[in-house]
Amino acid sequence: MNHTDPDRTERELTEALAALADGVRAAPDAYRTARGEWLRRERRRRLVLAVLITVVFALATLIGLWVLNEAPSHPGVIFSGLPGPQGSTR
Repeated sequence: MNHTDPDRTERELTEALAALADGVRAAPDAYRTARGEWLRRERRRRLVLAVLITVVFALATLIGLWVLNEAPSHPGVIFSGLPGPQGSTR
């Protein structure tokens, strides 16, 4: 096994990647454009999250009020004041 092969492979790969990287030219305003797009997506995510939280909260409130409204108006067995099974064992 030749011990120079990994070194040679690494050197050639480094040179090839450096040559490839030298050929890449970014647009002058690439950073500003990418940052603007990122900020737009972030604002949209936050807006969607705020709307979703508001809808869930409103829905939970409406369901809670509906359930309270559907409760019977007359006192039930629990609130009738009659002794339960625990009270009658004495």
